[in-house]
Amino acid sequence: MKRLKFAKNLIPDILSGQKTITWRCFDDKDLRVGDEVLFLDSMTKKSFAKAVLIEIEEKTLGKLDEEDREGHEKFKNDEEMLKTYSEYYKTKITPATQFKIIKFKILEKI
Repeated sequence: MKRLKFAKNLIPDILSGQKTITWRCFDDKDLRVGDEVLFLDSMTKKSFAKAVLIEIEEKTLGKLDEEDREGHEKFKNDEEMLKTYSEYYKTKITPATQFKIIKFKILEKI
């Protein structure tokens, strides 16, 4: 089963249904609509939920619109967003970086 890691601070929002979208770059897992995915705490590697991917769209961060941001954690501004993702991926992320916008539905809380 494919796995996606999430920062610990995002887990409560995922489990409550407030966060229903994740943005990912460098997709080495070949994520596709219909995939059932195990969600892990990025620090402990412990699973906390199983989800199904219900919609995937690719675009650059600079082209994100309000619909792409709905169901995603909020940032004060684009600079904070780019800094956060640069830290997650340990490389410079710019508005031109290609991302997958992935909508998911929780199937089971673990």
